[in-house]
Amino acid sequence: MPIFRLTAILPIVMLVFSNVFMTFAWYGHLRHKTEAMWLAVISSWGIAFFEYCLAVPANRIGVATYSVAQLKTIQEVITLTVFALFSTYVLRQPLGWQQFVGFGLIVVGAAFIFQGRV
Repeated sequence: MPIFRLTAILPIVMLVFSNVFMTFAWYGHLRHKTEAMWLAVISSWGIAFFEYCLAVPANRIGVATYSVAQLKTIQEVITLTVFALFSTYVLRQPLGWQQFVGFGLIVVGAAFIFQGRV
């Protein structure tokens, strides 16, 4: 088995970028709370379009290597990582030890998903 398989790496890279778009779509407007709600919704939809342009192909490509449960687990771990960075550096709301313990427990749970192919 080759060390580098495109169907193993590409979906993860695409999901990372997808999650960056998703996080900005869902939480970026919180930096601009005085703007009209409709503007936040429209701009979030526009950003989310690019998230979908990456997430859908990532899952289509990834299913050649991972089970659907594994793909979802990868996506969730990436989401937590991107969110933690976004919360700290963009929203200036660092996470506390409780959040890191909770995220850690999710990562431990994710490890169980990868113990066998579903």
